[in-house]
Amino acid sequence: MSKSLPKITIAIDGFSSTGKSTVAKQLAKELGYVYVDTGAMYRAITFYALKNKLIDTNNFDKVGLINSLKRIFLQFRYNKELGFAEMFLNEKNIEKEIRSIEVSNFVSPVAAIPEVRKYLVEQQREMGKEKGVVMDGRDIGSVVFPDAELKIFLTADAKIRAERRLLEMQEKNQKADFETIYNNLMERDEIDSNRADSPLVKVKDAIVIDASYINKEEQFNKVLSLAHKAIIGHV
Repeated sequence: MSKSLPKITIAIDGFSSTGKSTVAKQLAKELGYVYVDTGAMYRAITFYALKNKLIDTNNFDKVGLINSLKRIFLQFRYNKELGFAEMFLNEKNIEKEIRSIEVSNFVSPVAAIPEVRKYLVEQQREMGKEKGVVMDGRDIGSVVFPDAELKIFLTADAKIRAERRLLEMQEKNQKADFETIYNNLMERDEIDSNRADSPLVKVKDAIVIDASYINKEEQFNKVLSLAHKAIIGHV
């Protein structure tokens, strides 16, 4: 992209395992933009809650987690070998740990806490205040950046998403099975879509892409084309 072209804000929202992070990373790299994985931020706080015994199958100490937020320092650090930024929690690299099925099982209830969302939304807005950012999550186009020049909403069939997620975890040698992943996705969809604070919604000006029957390359090309059009449209 020419340096003379204006920088815009690109918001990519959608359901779990629709390829949001993958396509957002690719797009940011292609455009020379900053990539922010907001899902990793919620996963990091969930990981903190699990490690500090603030949440488990039977209990959730919401007050304890809210009071702990001031002791949680999140940071993205770019890894040249991997080609993307990894998540650090209080100076420790937890990129691998936050992708576990255990964290996936608890991230939606943690993300539903208004105080957690407020804490992270403030950081996300700060990261994108200069534009030239690609941010993916659940409420980027609706809450974090409602004035984003390009809003994309990704969706896909739940069974296809579960199959892709299983393959991804198997490639990383992480323990998982289809039924567990599928049930987790359905539960997260329900919680994310119906929570009181900043639910997952498709805003009116978002462009919907159904990723059920297209591969990663096709998905990227669609998103890149939309980005080019949005950038040229703001010259």
